[in-house]
Amino acid sequence: MSSCMRQAPAVNEDVAMKVRNVIADHLGVDAKRVSDETQFLKDLGVDWLDRLELVIVIEDQFGIEIADDALDRIEVVGDLIRCIRAQPLH
Repeated sequence: MSSCMRQAPAVNEDVAMKVRNVIADHLGVDAKRVSDETQFLKDLGVDWLDRLELVIVIEDQFGIEIADDALDRIEVVGDLIRCIRAQPLH
């Protein structure tokens, strides 16, 4: 299991809020539609390529790199938030 998918300590709400806002802005959806349980494909219509583009935006925003194998396991917004929180602090 990659470090992204491990349960991180309680998610910092500021990071979670920023991630949800970046997702909403990038996809052009209402931020109220984006919760930790929101599924990228089912709820937001985000296919694999859209998810890849979104992760690139997130990587730029947070100054991190998300491994390709972790990308395949990011299905809900909470997965992405946990992945970000699992990154080492710079």
